[in-house]
Amino acid sequence: MQSTRTFPDKVFLVIKGLAMGAANKVPGVSGGVVAFVAGFYEEFIYSLQRVNKTAFKLFFNGRFKSFFRYINGKFLGLLFLGMVVSYFSVSKILDYFIDNYELYVWSTFFGMILGSIYYISKDFKAWNRTTITALILGAVVGIGISFLNPAKENDNLWFVFFCGIISVSGMTLPGFSGSFILILLGNYVLLLVDSVNALYDTVADVFTGNFEFLKNEVRMRMLKVLAVFTLGSVTGLVTFSHLLNYILKHYKNITLATIVGFIVGSLGVVWPWKETIYKTYENGSYILDSTGKQVVKNYQRFFPEASTETYIAIAYIALGILIVLGLEWYGQRTRQIKI
Repeated sequence: MQSTRTFPDKVFLVIKGLAMGAANKVPGVSGGVVAFVAGFYEEFIYSLQRVNKTAFKLFFNGRFKSFFRYINGKFLGLLFLGMVVSYFSVSKILDYFIDNYELYVWSTFFGMILGSIYYISKDFKAWNRTTITALILGAVVGIGISFLNPAKENDNLWFVFFCGIISVSGMTLPGFSGSFILILLGNYVLLLVDSVNALYDTVADVFTGNFEFLKNEVRMRMLKVLAVFTLGSVTGLVTFSHLLNYILKHYKNITLATIVGFIVGSLGVVWPWKETIYKTYENGSYILDSTGKQVVKNYQRFFPEASTETYIAIAYIALGILIVLGLEWYGQRTRQIKI
């Protein structure tokens, strides 16, 4: 799969990477939905599954240009550039808005997921007993996951590697939130907050010529955890891409129906009018609530009351839907890729 992109297309691809990175960090939201709606999901999966034996042979034989072309390196490079930048910029901004305008953020994401369901299903004409069953099973799994209780944090490196493999599911499987899975595994704060902050602080120290962090055992441990998590993520990304590429080729209708089911199931996770408490740390220890229990992700769903805030939230839901429709419109204009 090759594509010819103009400079604006490349800029938009980086922006899409920013959106995927931000979405992947938000519990309940899937970066894969961004890829699906923006029209580059199949190219994304195809490019990742090109990281195979042939690619490694080209790389280790020093044929770097051939390797880069073989894996669709321009596409992956721009996309991952956006994701990396997102983790140190957009996602930080998103954290601020979730802390201060949580209702409106979840409302926007809720609208985007509604728009995604419309986008994926509107041209799907293969509804039958099998695909409807796949849709229902996907929705049940998505809803069921949202009600699971989080585990305790575990920084064992083998478990961290496993978390890396699982966390990328949100990038490769739309509607399946990798960050929410990390919450259930108990390692969301460790892997997407503490370790990322440790890397950010380390980069800042290096630029200022301060290498005292090398003597900081906690910092070095966090960097080791992040490295193992990244290795697991890359492993999972390549592995899932090969599996999904095969499934999409041989069972495309069932796969699409299941994806729609996952996305429908994820609506409960991002329902705007819920009480949300994140597992957090203070001085290396869990923050406890008034009963002495660990503060974890907690869902107490309730219906909104008629108020100005509620009407504004509904407006943000509409905005989320419009964002997806806008991405769809842009994707239709630029989708010139042939498999």
